[in-house]
Amino acid sequence: MMLDRRSLIGAAGLALAAKGVGAAEPSAPARPAAPVPPRDVTRTLARYIVGAKVEDLPEAVRREGTRTFLNWVGVAIGGSHHETLDVAVSALKPFSGPPQAGLFGRAERFDIMNAAFLNGVSSHIFDYDDTHLKTVIHPAGPVASAILALAEMRPVSGSDFLNALVLGIETECRIGNAVYPNHYDVGWHITGTAGVFGAAAAAGKLMGLSEQQMVWALGLAASQPVGLRESFGSMNKSFNPGRAAANGLFAAILAERNFTSSDGMIEARRGWANTVSTKQDYREITEGLGTRYEAALNTYKPFACGIVMHPAIDAAIQLRNENRLTPDQVRRVELKVHPLVLELTGKTAPRTGLEGKFSITHAVAVALVEGAGGEKQFSDRAVRDPVITELRGKVAPVVTPGVRPEQVDLTITLADGRTLTRHIEHAVGSVENPMSDADLERKFADLAEGILPEAQIRRVMALAWDIGRLKDAGEVARAGVLG
Repeated sequence: MMLDRRSLIGAAGLALAAKGVGAAEPSAPARPAAPVPPRDVTRTLARYIVGAKVEDLPEAVRREGTRTFLNWVGVAIGGSHHETLDVAVSALKPFSGPPQAGLFGRAERFDIMNAAFLNGVSSHIFDYDDTHLKTVIHPAGPVASAILALAEMRPVSGSDFLNALVLGIETECRIGNAVYPNHYDVGWHITGTAGVFGAAAAAGKLMGLSEQQMVWALGLAASQPVGLRESFGSMNKSFNPGRAAANGLFAAILAERNFTSSDGMIEARRGWANTVSTKQDYREITEGLGTRYEAALNTYKPFACGIVMHPAIDAAIQLRNENRLTPDQVRRVELKVHPLVLELTGKTAPRTGLEGKFSITHAVAVALVEGAGGEKQFSDRAVRDPVITELRGKVAPVVTPGVRPEQVDLTITLADGRTLTRHIEHAVGSVENPMSDADLERKFADLAEGILPEAQIRRVMALAWDIGRLKDAGEVARAGVLG
């Protein structure tokens, strides 16, 4: 539980007042000894990563790893020509090293550090990527971006690539579990801060690091936390997973050459977890390694925006379609929501598509008008549409005790006085109501349309589905660039 500093100061002040200023002080009690930090958390995790084999992965975990990879490739292609990436490519091109790796959906080639960063940015621009709901980490961006760039420079088999991807996701999500929600609540963007560990672990696995080198790689990753929630709604948000990818790759490359670090950088008293969070549950990192898989809990977004808005979009689309609603029929829309919805997505007057991804009022309005929540609904065009803008003013989210973050109660009052209601317990795309493989393929094709030719889209999609059986994982990267 986070210490309330103001309450502590106030209590101290009352105590002084009660005794009187200048009153004799009793002997101070002995300060209790600081708790002894746990031992070998970083090393236990490193030992597992180094020893884990692809044949040890349960079939369900391999399947989810493949679905994660497919989804990531699709969103990386989809974001490849957004203004955000255009700016980043233009800014970094003069400083890039050898052309070692490509960018999905583009013709430019960069050194692997910059390629990892840029593909990571591209995959997160639309906020349409995968989500580990327990921590709201977007796992694939930091990990896949790092190791696919590496795979273009150092060829690896698809099975080794898939194993590294799963291990990287496992690493970042377990570390995220250990500090969430306190770490997130104070303002850290956990995809960046935990994602760097996943990128380092996955890259280090493909490099064949020893146990000690993996300890150092994780330690170097711990020294590079990146991302603050204040960036949400700007280009800076997608910077965070991109930078985590490059930083993790950087850490593994240094560790391979025996660039040392503390052996306890995650758990030490002045290490990562104690520095960035008031909660540390190290059991989440070390218990059940190889038997409990966070990677199996990954989810995929049917809507291109913050995950806490998905229940409301789901409810709005259902009521719109079932009742054939038109905007002029709607007098008022009330949402009963968890406080996190307004904390994360409370922008009432978004000016750009990126800001619209963090506006619950826009999300509901556009869902009622257009019956969808894809990237087109979170574009600059959509947030400036006069019909959507007018309806946005009729949407009233109300924080309601007892409503969980994954729930919503939505009530539409119509101009004729009728009311329509819908409760969502688990939105489409959740673990309980997952997107099907066919859903993921439609999402992929929609994102890639207009960027790659149809035949190329089908080929990249087929290679992504087949990642675990490819002789060369880098084939996916080469297939997804513009010739």
